Amino acid sequence: MSDTPHDPLHTITRRTLDHYDASAEQFFEGTRDHDVRQNMAALLNAIDGVAPLDILDLGCGPGRDLKAFTELGHHATGVDGSARFVEMAQAYSGCTVWQQDFLDLDLPAARFDGVFANAVLFHVPSSALPGVLRALHGCLKEGGVLFSSNPRGHNQEGWSGARYGSYYDLDTWSAHVQAAGFSLLDHYYRPPGLPREQQPWLATVWRKDK
Repeated sequence: MSDTPHDPLHTITRRTLDHYDASAEQFFEGTRDHDVRQNMAALLNAIDGVAPLDILDLGCGPGRDLKAFTELGHHATGVDGSARFVEMAQAYSGCTVWQQDFLDLDLPAARFDGVFANAVLFHVPSSALPGVLRALHGCLKEGGVLFSSNPRGHNQEGWSGARYGSYYDLDTWSAHVQAAGFSLLDHYYRPPGLPREQQPWLATVWRKDK
């Protein structure tokens, strides 16, 4: 689908992706050492299976978590809309990485044990979120697990600089994901060990319904 004034959702995602393409190296340097082991463990511990698991890293960025999943003995595949991130992630992790706009996901059916959506789904405009979640549901095996971590808010959305974001509370986010055919397994706030007002991230773990 072309990016035209008549296609506002793709215009939104293209502008956000242009930001990441232009700042890819700075982003990598700024996030390379972020500790997301709690989030990775939340996904892996919820999957009924043994290594090697097939993991899709949605919005994999420059490949930090792809490399980490691989080093844990799993088969990790990345997908990102940023051409620069795809190039960097392949080089850094050695994994297969697909370039796909999240509005036009083309994922293999029932392929993955888990989807790791760390700090990415909040970039999806709310009107497009149901379709994205259905695509993730479809790519998971029976009983597969979806992990997401998003900056929380009061169900507002809009531009923050050059990036678009949607910021949900737990109830609204849960309603969206449940409508796509998932059941909530767990949720928590990050960073750990801080008062709630100092925990801007909402992490949720979901199992694909039959």
